[in-house]
Amino acid sequence: MENQHAYDPIPLEDVHETHGPNEAGMVTHQFYAFNTVITLQAYAPLDRCLPAFGAARAASRTFERRLSRTLPHSDISRLNAAEGARVSIADDTAELLRAAIGYCADSEGLFDITVGSVVRLWNFHESVVPERAAVERALAHVDWRTLHVGEAGEGVGAWAQLADPQAAVDVGGIAKGWIADRLSALLVQHGLESFVVNLGGNVMAHGAKPDGSPWRVGLQDPRTKGGVVGAVAVRNASAVTSGVYERCFERDGKFYHHILDPKTGFPAETDAAGATVIAERSIDAEGFSTTLLAMGIERGTAFAKEHPAILGAYFVDRDGVVSGG
Repeated sequence: MENQHAYDPIPLEDVHETHGPNEAGMVTHQFYAFNTVITLQAYAPLDRCLPAFGAARAASRTFERRLSRTLPHSDISRLNAAEGARVSIADDTAELLRAAIGYCADSEGLFDITVGSVVRLWNFHESVVPERAAVERALAHVDWRTLHVGEAGEGVGAWAQLADPQAAVDVGGIAKGWIADRLSALLVQHGLESFVVNLGGNVMAHGAKPDGSPWRVGLQDPRTKGGVVGAVAVRNASAVTSGVYERCFERDGKFYHHILDPKTGFPAETDAAGATVIAERSIDAEGFSTTLLAMGIERGTAFAKEHPAILGAYFVDRDGVVSGG
């Protein structure tokens, strides 16, 4: 399938830029992938950074061609179009899908990667609220337990299958965390020790700054675009934030956000405007952040304490008040 993948053009695929090193010795590399701006920053000589950043960018192109819900030849698109048939997929894709199933099972029903059939009914760019009857029809095909993933072995490659022919997988709520872990490992292989991988706000920090201080990640102020209400120190860990302010609109006096409850098909009822999870693995940080946001502050705080992979959980309410730790 790799040959077919190559025919799927990715927006701004050949656009990238590198700056630095600056006075502190940090080199910055940026490119566009996964519908967001990717920023890689490292304290290292330029001749060591450039091949590392190039390898990370190439890996990102491969991951996007496998995992995109919109590129027609991706593993995910072919799975969704297979009408219940078994589909051959890359080993990487199978690894991610198996991991995603684990977070679905652990989320008390608040995270489900088969919610794609409902997600596509909403349009947050044009403030479209779908008809409730359409949502109800789509909900009948939301159930992560219909997804089956097989490992490669005995001459057979990895595969995936949706037992419900009308179900649809969307790994948008988990893939960036998995990718951040892979890119971080790749930069380490290229000899980088002090760096940050930032996938549009999904942050993975490795090592410390040259002065020994940790990297710091801001907590978004839900009331002001670009504003922060605090910051958390991160060293050899990831920080991922889910927020109701990321994609939202108001219609007839009612606030709608993009964190959908798989049980209702409508925005989750929550008193949290944002939830930030700190974890050693970025996939854990992302896999749990949406769940904590949907749970709300009290229930989410209790959930975080029960899961050792969560090193820290911070909630921001609609007034910008921070809680957790």
